[in-house]
Parts: sequence; structure tokens; C-alpha cells
Amino acid sequence: MDWKPHAAALAATISHPGSDWWGPVRETPRHLLVERWFTPGERGWTAVDGRADEPTWVRAAYSDTTLVTRIGPVHADHAGLGQPVTGHPTSSSTLPSLVVTMLRHGRLTPGVRLLDLATGSGYSAALACRRLGDDLVTTLDVDPYLTAAAAERLARIGCVPTVVTADAGADELPGTFDRIVSMVSMPRIPASWLAALAPGGRLVTTIEGTGLIVTADKTEDGGALGRVEWDRGSFMATRSGDDYPPGLNEVFAQAVDQEGEEVTRSLFPVLDVMQAWEVWSMLSLKVPGIEHRTGTGDDGSRMTWMLHKDGSWARASTRPGEQTATVYQSGPRRLYDELDSIRWWWLQHGELPVYGARVTIGPDGTTTLSRGGWTTTL
Repeated sequence: MDWKPHAAALAATISHPGSDWWGPVRETPRHLLVERWFTPGERGWTAVDGRADEPTWVRAAYSDTTLVTRIGPVHADHAGLGQPVTGHPTSSSTLPSLVVTMLRHGRLTPGVRLLDLATGSGYSAALACRRLGDDLVTTLDVDPYLTAAAAERLARIGCVPTVVTADAGADELPGTFDRIVSMVSMPRIPASWLAALAPGGRLVTTIEGTGLIVTADKTEDGGALGRVEWDRGSFMATRSGDDYPPGLNEVFAQAVDQEGEEVTRSLFPVLDVMQAWEVWSMLSLKVPGIEHRTGTGDDGSRMTWMLHKDGSWARASTRPGEQTATVYQSGPRRLYDELDSIRWWWLQHGELPVYGARVTIGPDGTTTLSRGGWTTTL
């Protein structure tokens, strides 16, 4: 396969000739790092073997898109072709533009030691190796198959970083680093990251359940100071086992059509929260662990459900032609009221305070976001 013109086209899409990442993207054969991936369908996820269909392989590998490589505990390398797999994505080769965004925020100047968290397919590690050199890059993932496969494929394309299997959220990190860039979302900043960060070092991560990219530089007290970047980005949440905990299906079963404890009228129409990055991020910070589902009623109504592990739920619907919503709620929290309070904030202030917020991280990992009189602690 003549992959170089396709890699050059990808570089032109997500970078520019003066960028530090122009060369690494052009020089990295992404298709060799993702030989198989999953595509969604009505019956589940189906594995695609790139080697059996080179036109599809090159088109997928050099598009600025995420390629899902693992569903639940099943990696695409091990899935039977034509046999659907059900579950949630647990690993992927993230869309290249987001990978480059995260690395760019890491300010990877020559000579810095990088820890690339969440190896996945190895693409981020490959780009970093092209930029810094193999000896300055360590990549880590919780999944032993992912690290083994990535190490072999990276070596095949001429990249030999240090590859480590460990839990970045629970284990001590393997060394001291000038930069820590996470390709997985974290609920909070682990103290172990700060301990492994060299004086003046920089960390970059996204916050679980949000579209927030946090950058912070280590301070003399062992903490870090930074901000929420204006860029948007989201990754899969960190996990410690083969799969994520089961979703809130039992709570959803109660929310599907019950009236609940309270029926009210919202002045706002139904919103697909997951597509409204600022609202989604602020709501997740206010109510961590909230789960969203959407659908369409028999009469064409737009519908949304909000669920929480504490048993709280909300269901709202907006009929065709209407601009308000009927809201049903139950449980210890009124989830839809939390959403509406955020929408009122936006109307009153013209924006939400999450993007651009100041980030203060204590040595123990306690992380506080603040902006314009608003503050929250993860």
C-alpha cells in the first residue's frame, strides 16, 4: 500500500507545514497500528479487517476519525468477522486531530521526557517518538494486550518507546517526567501524577464526563496551576478492569414511562445535552456520574432521560412545534432542575464559566476550577 499520500492528506487536514506535528503525522503509517476496528450496526458492533479490504483500510486509517478497537473485553483483533459484539467501547485509536491537540498542549519541546497515558493503538506514542525520539517517550496502558500489541506494531514502524502496563489511576507512575499527557479522561487528578511530574513539569488531561481539557504546570509546593483550555476534547473514561461497570439500565427502566414524584413544565425545549459541550461539562461537574439518553416518542416528540446511580431520574419531552418541555422527575435529586439552572445561567451571563476557568491542583490532587465568581472542586 502506498500510504504516504494519504498520511500527507491527513497532515494537511489537521495540521499545517509550520507545525511541529506536520512531519510526525506525515511520517506515521496509522493503518499499521490499526489493522482491525469495529463499526456500529443495528445488531451491535462488527469487526472490520483492513488487510482484507485495502481501500476501506486506507480510507478509515487516514480520516480524522476515531476507530473503535475494543468493545467491552473483546478486542477487534480477536473478534469473529461478521459476528456482532455488544457492549460499550473500551479502547480506540482516537481521532488524530484530538491526539495532536493534546500533544500540542503538552508543549513537547526537544529534550523533555514524556509520559503518554493510555497507549491504545500506539498512535499518540508514535507521533511523540517522531517528535522527541524513542528514548524520551514512555507510554502506559492498563490493558496488557493493548500494550503488547502496540509495542510490536510500533517497533514494526520504527518506534521503540518504553511501554508499560499499569493502572494510571491507582498505581505509582514509572519514573519522573517533564510532561504527562493523558489520552484517557480522569474523574480527578491523581496525586501520583503530581509526584511523578518533574519540577516545572506540565500535565494535560481531560475531565471525565466533560469536554474540558485541563493543562497545568507544577508549582513549588508540589501542586500545579493552570486552566481549562478553550479547545474542546473528550476521551473514554479511565478503567481498572476489562470493562466499565454496567450502565444504569435499572434506573432507566423506572424512568421510561413512569410519572415519578413530580411533574413540571420547563420553559426550555428538550436539549440533547451530550451535543451541547458547555452545558454537558458544567452539568457533569455539578452532578458527577450523570448519564444521558435520548429518543423520539410515538408522536414525534423529542425525548431525553437523565439518570444517576443514586436513583434519581428525569424524563422530558417536547412535542413537535412546541418550545417547552413536560418534565417527570423522581429520586433524591431533581436532575432536570439542575440542567435548567445551568441554562438560566447561560441566559443571564451570555456564557458558562467552565471554559477558560483557572485550575488549582493541590499536592494531593484536589482540583478546583474557578472563573467569574463560580467555583467547583472535583
